[in-house]
Amino acid sequence: MTAANNPFARLAQVPSFEVESTAVADGRPLLLPQMSGAFGIPGGRDISPDLTWSGAPDGTRSFAVTVFDADAPSMSGFWHWAVANIPATVTALPAGAGDAAGSGLPQGAIQLPNDARLPQYIGAAPPAGHGRHRYFITVHALDVEDIGVSTEGTPAVFTVIMEGHTLGRATIVATAETPA
Repeated sequence: MTAANNPFARLAQVPSFEVESTAVADGRPLLLPQMSGAFGIPGGRDISPDLTWSGAPDGTRSFAVTVFDADAPSMSGFWHWAVANIPATVTALPAGAGDAAGSGLPQGAIQLPNDARLPQYIGAAPPAGHGRHRYFITVHALDVEDIGVSTEGTPAVFTVIMEGHTLGRATIVATAETPA
């Protein structure tokens, strides 16, 4: 991936670790449950994918999870999900953890409003005929237990705050496309 196509290219380079999912795979299309019913994708259900990670760097005190569409037709992409303050003892989230209540999130974790201003996961919904979009599903290993972001903060501000505390990243890049 060229630097121009990589949303992490301008950030400090950190070690990677492993992340897996039964619902999404690197380079593969998202399944209908991970697509957006809220934004009118037939069969879309806005269900956050299950995630399991391992091999985080020493010194990890918490995790964060973000889902970002780098190819959205905007100057800033589109943030689909942002979760902060996942305890370092947690190494998995179940499918649907990102519902409106955050019912699958561990105690202490918080969901920030996505770019639709909803504090939950909202599925992929690339505009019809816009081409293939890439969805960066990332687990961030952080050196603090509480990143100190407001529950009303934006994912963009969250990632700026996170930058100085990131020890490692694990990313799955899934895709989605809506035919014209």
